[in-house]
Amino acid sequence: MMLKDQKTAIIEANRTHPTDTGSPEVQVAILTERINQLTAHLKEHAHDNHSRRGLYKMIGKRRSLLDYLMKTDIERYRALIAKLGIRK
Repeated sequence: MMLKDQKTAIIEANRTHPTDTGSPEVQVAILTERINQLTAHLKEHAHDNHSRRGLYKMIGKRRSLLDYLMKTDIERYRALIAKLGIRK
């Protein structure tokens, strides 16, 4: 679970302008953090299939946002995946 100050710090680090809270960059960064936390949880609780379904839904949402960003502005996409370290 992400705390409010963690989420605020992620928004601060990834926003595109001072009042930005919902750009694809911010949404992908928040989803990435939640995905990482849930992945760690599932390493410990391997049979938690309800949470695993939520993880898969988050991964799909992030994939959709990244696809949108790639179609609209490839440079923003490349900068974001480099910053978050998503692609291997």
